[in-house]
Amino acid sequence: MPVELARLWRISSETRRGRPARLDVDAVVDAAIALADRDGLAAATLPKVAESLGVTKMSLYRHVGSKEELVALMADAAGPPPADLREGDGPWRERLGAWAEALADRLERHPWLADLRVTGPPSGPNGIAWFDAGLRAMRRSRLDWGPKVRTVMIVSDYVQGMARLAQGLAAGRGGADQAAAELAYGKAMAALVDPARFPDAAALFASDTFADTGADTAEADFRFGLDLILDGVAAQAD
Repeated sequence: MPVELARLWRISSETRRGRPARLDVDAVVDAAIALADRDGLAAATLPKVAESLGVTKMSLYRHVGSKEELVALMADAAGPPPADLREGDGPWRERLGAWAEALADRLERHPWLADLRVTGPPSGPNGIAWFDAGLRAMRRSRLDWGPKVRTVMIVSDYVQGMARLAQGLAAGRGGADQAAAELAYGKAMAALVDPARFPDAAALFASDTFADTGADTAEADFRFGLDLILDGVAAQAD
């Protein structure tokens, strides 16, 4: 078994006697996650992790082979699996929607997860737990394994993309309220967009689409896109 996979599953080939070691994979990963949650993924460097643990950088290499492996360990360990979605029955669409919302909550708690590039299928225990929960949500659908896997991938990618979009928009408006930012944007574009040149865009900005209704537009946007995907899956299942 590759050593990286063994570390993901916390399988050790060493036999230890005496007092427990001060440092292990979990301690390293937990420290890295804390740094990333506070200051972003770029802050979770091996030197900074070592400093936060009060050890030398070289001492980390017994537990994690590289920054790339550390990120993989962090991605798998961040946040618990959706235990409340693992059991029970119900309409597959409702359960898959709940799975997507739970995944969105995980990305909100650990924003750096949204920036990670997918380099392969889930292979750690936590990643498999999320994958299993997504598949289990679709247990009562009429889809075969292939479409189920593709659906879980598509929904997961959508949730991650929306998380990145929300983070980017939040950074762009510099802490301003989203509704206020959208209202200001709509007013500015209404004054600038020429109906003769951009007729449909001009009609949009002349409407009350960007008015502040007091509703959570981010949540509405998320549900709209998710419902579109689930509508398509439902059509395929039927």
